[in-house]
Amino acid sequence: MSVPDLETFFDLDRTDYRDLYEGIQYPWEAVCGIEELITKRMGAELRGEVSSLANVGNKVYIGPGTVVEPGANVKGPAIIGENCIVRSGAYIRKNSLIGNNVTIGNSTEVKNSIIHDEAEIPHFSYVGDSVIGWKGHLGAGVKISNLKVNRESVIVHLKNEDLDTGMRKFGCLLGDRAEIGCNTVINPGTLIGKNTLASSNLSLHGYYPPNRFIKLRQEREVVNRRED
Repeated sequence: MSVPDLETFFDLDRTDYRDLYEGIQYPWEAVCGIEELITKRMGAELRGEVSSLANVGNKVYIGPGTVVEPGANVKGPAIIGENCIVRSGAYIRKNSLIGNNVTIGNSTEVKNSIIHDEAEIPHFSYVGDSVIGWKGHLGAGVKISNLKVNRESVIVHLKNEDLDTGMRKFGCLLGDRAEIGCNTVINPGTLIGKNTLASSNLSLHGYYPPNRFIKLRQEREVVNRRED
């Protein structure tokens, strides 16, 4: 199976960060260019509404119309676009590229990742070394794991082929308008195509093509309680 191309995941007209995808062989390699792109574009400036009770580092650009609530923590270098909301308790670590009209919610941590426009990561999530596409949505408690327990380089598992990314840390590609249900874990090297939905409490790995619905089927047993 050949490696899915960029169009499987992203419409690059929906992001200001399309430069990252030029001249790369595999879509996930965009993650490796984040720091360089931030350095090229960086001009530390706070143009949004930043609470005096938020902690914002020196090398941070925040676009007009963006609100950073009390208790949010934004380390630099980072770029946050226009009309975003960074809610109380959010933690945005270095080398984060966040587009326009994005929601970063309570107890959500973002690190070395690209978040395309209108994505929503509203509650209790971790996003590391990943790309979230336009209007991508993570339900409450979704965790994107970016590091294998044996610390070896991340493997992308396709149907009939395994590819070594050569990257010690790589989480996932989540395509445009893909949605992940609550409390799901996305394992290192996972690729999820455009418009694909995943139900709650899954453990995802490998490649999921566009326009799919990934379901978890469980059996439940309800019995009478025993009397004490």
